[in-house]
Amino acid sequence: MTKQRELILSILKQSDRHLTADEIFFLAKLKMPSIAMATVYNNLNAMNEAGIVKRLHIDGVADCFDKITEPHDHLLCDRCGRITDIHLPALATSIEATLGTEIEDYELTVHYVCPECRRAPKRR
Repeated sequence: MTKQRELILSILKQSDRHLTADEIFFLAKLKMPSIAMATVYNNLNAMNEAGIVKRLHIDGVADCFDKITEPHDHLLCDRCGRITDIHLPALATSIEATLGTEIEDYELTVHYVCPECRRAPKRR
């Protein structure tokens, strides 16, 4: 594994949230000033293809990268845009039971308002 790829993976693993390629590039630049944006994108694409990270595409939100590659779902706060993992293992079982066959994969994003945004005063 290249030093650049190790750095990108380290940034993702240390993060407590899902990061965009731009955010990863900014953080990588702090530790490796010579790294290029194309290097970050190429490595993220390669790691996504290899199943090391997972690209999240949610309409209206910049693509993010997830360090958790096992099946899970996401919550998207419609106010602040924060993406949070949620595990609903019974959902896949229920879908398979309804279809009568195994499913290959699925992606579920639940839109909601996170607790922090609910506590904040509403903007006009």
